[in-house]
Amino acid sequence: MKWQKTLLSMIQSRQDKKVALAVDTSTNEVPTILINNIVKLFETVKPDTFLVQADYKIRSIAPVKADTIKYQTHGKASYTLVLEWAEQEKIDTLFYITDVTGYIYEDMEKVDYEMFWLVPDEFLPKVPFGRAIKIAS
Repeated sequence: MKWQKTLLSMIQSRQDKKVALAVDTSTNEVPTILINNIVKLFETVKPDTFLVQADYKIRSIAPVKADTIKYQTHGKASYTLVLEWAEQEKIDTLFYITDVTGYIYEDMEKVDYEMFWLVPDEFLPKVPFGRAIKIAS
């Protein structure tokens, strides 16, 4: 329960911030129940969170809702468009649910907002910037 408490506290402490939750939808081989539960947590605790669904492009940006995620099957992911969108929209904190195997432009070495990679896997890879949090059940 450690990561759940950490995540809840992180969401609660950002009530006055502009927050987005991105979900890597490049594959359907993910723990969908776990991901839906995280989305529901955001929906309950911070309902003004933006939900960004993306694979190699942004598929949708909408208010956070757990039952709206549509997964792809091609396995190709790029984070750059979401990271740039967050910058343009002046997002204060971006949470990104992903296995961190997607593409990021080489010259993108940092972002100007808080960045948390929520990794639904036992393996916690090195992230290019921000902080990685293992959320495997």
